[in-house]
Amino acid sequence: MRPEEPNKTVTSLEQVQKRLKWKKLFAKKWFFPAIYLVTAALILTIAWLYQEHGSRVTETNKPIPASLPKEKMPANPTDDDMVLPTAKNSGAVKTMDFYDEAKSKKDREAALVDYANAFWPHAGIDFARKDGKSFEVVAALEGKVIRVEEHPVLGHQIEIKHESGISTVYQSLDDIRVKQGQMVKKGQVIGKAGRNLFEKEAGVHLHFEVRGRDQQAVNPAQYLPQTKQ
Repeated sequence: MRPEEPNKTVTSLEQVQKRLKWKKLFAKKWFFPAIYLVTAALILTIAWLYQEHGSRVTETNKPIPASLPKEKMPANPTDDDMVLPTAKNSGAVKTMDFYDEAKSKKDREAALVDYANAFWPHAGIDFARKDGKSFEVVAALEGKVIRVEEHPVLGHQIEIKHESGISTVYQSLDDIRVKQGQMVKKGQVIGKAGRNLFEKEAGVHLHFEVRGRDQQAVNPAQYLPQTKQ
């Protein structure tokens, strides 16, 4: 007999013993139900983790047009009076107000935008024609165009910086007529009203904002001539 053979015999006996132990374990009535419960729990845990991770990614990628506005600025910080951001005789009227915590519950609810299964506080004032047609948009004050871009949710937008340090923002535009770095005069046509995804139900409209030196949105109504609705 070769010297290796006893070792082989021992190994084979150990294997047989292990197999017998597994067979006894399999014969237990509780074994397969226990395996099933452990597997089910593992699958549920993985599904929960995946869902939780997916929801966090969705929340992170949500475009947030503005946080809840806080009015920090004095009544009139500008060096000149604003004009309405709509061309004269445009036929456009105010269709949605700025979200203001100080207003009634009804007014606050009317100033919420329903987008992506959530309600967002409206950070400006909207203008539109009753017949749904487009109209010319003008600069509310003289200033320098510091941003012209197409946002995937907010649509074409323009931002104009003014001498006092505030800026005006014009969103949901079409037919842009200015370029970044250009100086514009008060009342100068900068584009036309268009559509965007954020306020899809509003149709063709202009979304107009006033932002302070800290880029915080404030109520445009305190600077604009009285707007009709």
